[in-house]
Amino acid sequence: MTDGDKGNWRGLPRSIWALGFVSMLMDISSEMIHGLLPVFLVTVLGASTVTVGLIEGIGEATANITKLFSGALSDRMGKRKPLTILGYGLGTLSKPIFALAPTAGWVLGARFSDRIGKGIRGAPRDALVGDLAPPDKRGAAYGLRQSLDNIGAFVGPLLAMALMALFSDNFRLVFWVALVPGCIAVFLLVTFVREPERAPAAAPVRTPIDRKMLSRMGPLFWGVVALGGVMTLARFTEAFIILRAEEQGLALALAPMILVIINLVSSASAYPVGVLSDGIGKRGLLMLGFAALVVSDVVLAMAQGVAAVFIGAALWGLHLGLTQGLLSALVADSAPVELRATAFGVFNLTSGVALFLASLLAGVLWAGPGPAATFWASAGLAFLGLAGFMLIARTRREKAPPKSG
Repeated sequence: MTDGDKGNWRGLPRSIWALGFVSMLMDISSEMIHGLLPVFLVTVLGASTVTVGLIEGIGEATANITKLFSGALSDRMGKRKPLTILGYGLGTLSKPIFALAPTAGWVLGARFSDRIGKGIRGAPRDALVGDLAPPDKRGAAYGLRQSLDNIGAFVGPLLAMALMALFSDNFRLVFWVALVPGCIAVFLLVTFVREPERAPAAAPVRTPIDRKMLSRMGPLFWGVVALGGVMTLARFTEAFIILRAEEQGLALALAPMILVIINLVSSASAYPVGVLSDGIGKRGLLMLGFAALVVSDVVLAMAQGVAAVFIGAALWGLHLGLTQGLLSALVADSAPVELRATAFGVFNLTSGVALFLASLLAGVLWAGPGPAATFWASAGLAFLGLAGFMLIARTRREKAPPKSG
């Protein structure tokens, strides 16, 4: 923490709060678009569900793969904020492309550009939170950022729905308005976030991954990477929950309601879960997160009507609140300080590949066996992940040496 950043609330520096509000505003901007995008693609541009899955999968995989490079570059520079500004700026500049898009190919290009920006900012920003947070408050710090991020992720769809109702389902006008909160987010980041001084890496890293760097990460970090990969493989993009609700009769203008529900629950739970994890540990809460995903998928697979989809979406949000902040805190705790941004890049690379595969599989299953099969497959993968996590946790407890005294 820098001398100029000692003001805090609940033990967290002001710059962490500022980063949270930056995330919130950018999510308002992004989710105003993403909450409508699946329906826009299918009903306005005539895209197939396989195309939706491909666009979503490529977009999210691009973001997570880019984090590997930005994380390594951040550690080499000894700086987090410049790359964070670049990433948020690029994400903001991509917004007009959605409004102008005449074909699904344009949407893919816009999504690609937007996710490149997310990838550039993601690992340096997450590492910056770890640099700023007191070690005994990391769960709370990452939970706070996740909660504020998710507030933006439900405010954005609410604004999108209001504008759709006000302007007679004018998708493109909503996409133009989404540019405004993105610009404000970049201004707050430049003005109010202060980065602590750190030295650049002693030995420049010529490639994002080398054997020496990998060997320094340690088995605990690689366990976190494996856990995040399995969890992401079981959790495809929320676009398919939106399509499930639309299939069950939800009006086009209300399609963003799914993201509102998901992110409202996730926002309400992420910060309390982070604070709780600082006291009781993270393992049991992560198990609950896996279980919430299984139950969510079962509800969505068996859904008869919009109300059931809403319940499934709420459980999906609970899963996110129980897992995303904790996984980030585990990465920060388990990685060497001087390689923290690189560690977030490696973690997100694995998650990105898993999300691409999961989203593509979801699109294929939706177009083939049908929507229910998509969610049954996710439930099966999540159950296998939960069983494996419980087995590993039990094995580690059995191998732990007995306490003396």
